[in-house]
Formats: sequence, C-alpha cells, structure tokens
Amino acid sequence: MTATIIRFVGPKVLRAALSILVVVTLTFVVLRASGDPALQILGPSARAADLEAFRRHWGLDQPLSLQYLRYIQAAFHGDFGNSMLGGKPALDAVLERVPLTLALMIPSLILTMLIGIPVGAYAAMHRDSWVDRSVMMLTVLGFTVPSFVLGLLLILIFSVTLGLFPSGGADRAAGFVLPVLTLGIGGAAIIARFTRSAMIEVLSQLYVVAASAKGVTWRQVVRHHALPNAIIPVLTLFGLMLGGQVAGAVLVENVFGWPGIGQLLVVSVANRDLAVVQVILLLVTLTMTSANLLMDLLYGVFDPRLRASSAGSH
Repeated sequence: MTATIIRFVGPKVLRAALSILVVVTLTFVVLRASGDPALQILGPSARAADLEAFRRHWGLDQPLSLQYLRYIQAAFHGDFGNSMLGGKPALDAVLERVPLTLALMIPSLILTMLIGIPVGAYAAMHRDSWVDRSVMMLTVLGFTVPSFVLGLLLILIFSVTLGLFPSGGADRAAGFVLPVLTLGIGGAAIIARFTRSAMIEVLSQLYVVAASAKGVTWRQVVRHHALPNAIIPVLTLFGLMLGGQVAGAVLVENVFGWPGIGQLLVVSVANRDLAVVQVILLLVTLTMTSANLLMDLLYGVFDPRLRASSAGSH
C-alpha cells in the first residue's frame, strides 16, 4: 500500500518541484534582462558614480550566474532579498498584502463553485432546452469578457449609477462586494460549462441508465450517481483556476484600488523592484503547483482507477 502511494505521489511531487525551479530561474533571468533597476529607481539624471554604487550595493555588478547561485542559496535559507524601494525584506513586504488578496480570492472561489456547479448541472439535466441555451449564452459572456472590463462595468452600474457599493478601497465591508463579484463571475461561467459537459457525459453512462431502469428516482440518480462522478474532472479544473484567480487579482485589484499583492506586483514591476517581484511570482507558482498537486491527489482518492493504473505501470 505504501509503495503504491509513493509511486502515485512521487512523480507528481517531482514535477511540481521542477516547475517551481523553472519558473524561479526564468523569472530571475527575465527580470534582469528587462532593464536596469539602478536607472529606474535613481532616474536617468543620476550620476554614474551613484548608479555604480547602487549596482554594487545590490550585487547587480556581479555575473548573472553568480547572482543566481547566491539567490538560490539564500532562498534555501529563507532569505529572498530586500526591497530596493523600501529596504525591508521582500518576503515581509509581500506577506503584508496576502491577507487582503485572500479576502478577495476565498469568497470569489466559493462563489464560483456555489454558482457554477448547480447551474452547469441544471443545464445538463435540461439539455437543449431554452434554459440550457440561455445558460450557455451567459457563460460565454462570463468567461470572454476581460475581468477589468467587467470590473469597470460593475463600477459604472452599482457605484456610479445606483450608488449601492463603493468603487474601490478596502476600508469598508461593502468594498468587498464588487471585486469578489468580478473575480467570481468569470470563474463561475467556466465551472458551469465544464460541469455541464461532465454531467452530460455521465448521464449517458450505462450505470446511470441502469439505475433509472431499476426505479430509482431521477433526483436520486443525479445526486448519488451522476453528480459525484461529474465532480471528479471539475476538481482538476478548480486547481488550475486557483492560479488564474491570483493572476486575475492583479487586474481586479488595480481596477478597484485594492491594496493586495496584485497592486504591489504592478508597482514593483514598474520600478524594477526585483526581489519583491520574484517573491510574488514564486508565491503564485507555489499556489498553482500546490493546488494542482492537491487536486491530482484528490482525483486519485475519488477515482481509484488512477492509483491502480499508476501501480500497474510499475
């Protein structure tokens, strides 16, 4: 049993670790190739001596390979460098913003599942009806409209026209409503379409038809047979969406003036604050790989055939 679990989990953990290393490496190289932080922070009118002193202080005068090795070595000891703007540890600067970003992401993810799964399942149960066609049309609009456009539209309707909610800021509870809706609507549309497709496939399976033929009520067939099996592929999609929520927060936080890591990322990129950008992207990568790893493991729990195939392949 233990060997089977190791064979199932081991390759997934290794792929996650390699993904993190690749992203860290690419981020490190691309950031240093995209511009000179000394010129960006001190300005083009700064003296050559000041620019050189800045580069020497932050180790930017060293060969790129040496900078990378020192960064990796320090990161393994929990040191991710200091912010070039504020001087404080980059990790602390990012972690200060995480709670506000989570305050948007968690409710929006809950909203995504609470809306997307029931709507998708209902559309599948009424396939080709006007309800199904209406749901599909709305979901197409939901995931094709960019989040910043949707955010501006919600501000125009609910803040400017109706005056129901503030257009930005995190100082009031009402300020959470529009950002959460902006993040949640697009995700709910994707989950709804995916759930509908999964439900339609499951409802056509022989065991569902057999259950109906035995006199089991349609509601029981859906609740106990169709929906649990349709949820399995949705779990994988949900893992991918966690990373998408972080990326979406970058746009949404700037639209609503929300002081989370998305807003910090934009400011840090504009000012070439290398250490802060690296920490944020590392955090996003860890979130995505951890979520995907967790969903893969849950997939194996819900679908024992995956564990069996993993064991059989060895």
